[in-house]
Amino acid sequence: MQAEDMIYLEHSNTLEFDQARLPDAQILRGDVQFRHDSMWMYCDSAYFYDQQNSLDAFGHVRIVQGDTLSGYGDKLFYNGNTKVARFRKNVRLIHRNTTLYTDSLNYDRAKDVAYYLWRGKIVDSLNTLTSVRGYYYPSTEQALFRNEVLLTNENLILDSDTLNYNTGTNVADIVGPTTILYDEETTILSSLGTYNTANDQSKLYNRSVIKHSDHKMMTGDSLFYDQQAGLGIGWHNVIASDTTNSITLYGNYCEMYEEPEHGFATDSALIVDWSDSLDYTYMHADTLFTATVDSAKHIRARHNVRIYKTDMQAVCDSMWYNGKDSIAHLYEDPVCWNDSNQASADTIHVIIKNGEVDYLHGVGSAIMIQQVTDSFFNQMSGKQAYAYVREGEVKEVEVKGNALTVYYPREDNGKFIGVNTTESSTIYMYLIDQQVDHVLFTTETNGTIYPLDQVPEGADRLGGFFWATQERPRVPGDVFLKPERTARP
Repeated sequence: MQAEDMIYLEHSNTLEFDQARLPDAQILRGDVQFRHDSMWMYCDSAYFYDQQNSLDAFGHVRIVQGDTLSGYGDKLFYNGNTKVARFRKNVRLIHRNTTLYTDSLNYDRAKDVAYYLWRGKIVDSLNTLTSVRGYYYPSTEQALFRNEVLLTNENLILDSDTLNYNTGTNVADIVGPTTILYDEETTILSSLGTYNTANDQSKLYNRSVIKHSDHKMMTGDSLFYDQQAGLGIGWHNVIASDTTNSITLYGNYCEMYEEPEHGFATDSALIVDWSDSLDYTYMHADTLFTATVDSAKHIRARHNVRIYKTDMQAVCDSMWYNGKDSIAHLYEDPVCWNDSNQASADTIHVIIKNGEVDYLHGVGSAIMIQQVTDSFFNQMSGKQAYAYVREGEVKEVEVKGNALTVYYPREDNGKFIGVNTTESSTIYMYLIDQQVDHVLFTTETNGTIYPLDQVPEGADRLGGFFWATQERPRVPGDVFLKPERTARP
């Protein structure tokens, strides 16, 4: 055995031998000190087996290795050949700013690992970690915890079955099902990722979930969450839901901010309003923005906006929904449909009441069209138009300002009379079961009825007529289609 491998007795107040009871041991008492290469050991008493190069130490046991690591316990069993120190009872291992507590600890100096196999605790400058089993590597400051792992600090509770943690960086590596509760307000559910307890930033994978106490939740293939900044970012198949407002936002890239509360989604962005449990509203756009102002939800949609709801479908290039007054504003070539009816204008305002469309208000170049047959269309145009919806059907249409109409009146038996073309300042059309029941005009009205076989060319179409049925979303999935926009006259 080389000299540097041997344990040396440096000091003891007394030295005894008991050949009958401990034939191979030196019995040492009082201020006992040993040295083994760079490590010093201190205790009240010890059995020193110099031939086996090992010792048993008792009472106020302490080891010191370099200037960064020290260990304490009631008992120590140390083998100089394997360099394994086994501490028992009231054990503490201190390494820089980290202290490990347990009742049974083995420290393998050769492999640079300290481990406990039944209940232990590690405390560093920020966190306290407990587990059934634990491993700590002083040279890398890395720790591995298994079974009933609990990480806590003044803001955070992390519960897991397996956790890697670095006491130098204060970063926890999530490698198994883990629950993190922050300030009793935010819960993170993840099986893979990292959580930096120093700055409360996390990178999460495998469809992790972030839930807030105000009933908002975010999940995705990959998530970044900055608790202090109140920022969540998601990549690929992201879902951000708000059960308070009954809204869910989807996209392949999503950012959500907690204060002030706003966010956006892009790349296959979709927002679903499920406040009406029997009739969801689906809206897609290149980019969707949400915000909460004075407890009201606001939504903005930019470029290629497409909306589907059972009682109304719409397309436009931009949209703003004001949750405070429940009005959706559609801009840039908006078109809306209800059953066999089409409405268009420079701008359309959709007024919503109790979760259902109450009426549409078209402003500028407004034209309302109803398909009667494959080739017959009732039409009304003017500077402004209103379409009132009841129980999912258009019941009344009002057009103001240079109001023009083309419609096909019928006999009581349903047979068409001809084509009625009228000009007035204001026109009211009333419908029953999607058919024109009667039409009212203001006093200054010019009109003509043409028999069906005597309609002049072009008289059956208003100047602003266009029929954009190929753009219309027919089912929820159609909001992702991108049909060519119909040219307007």
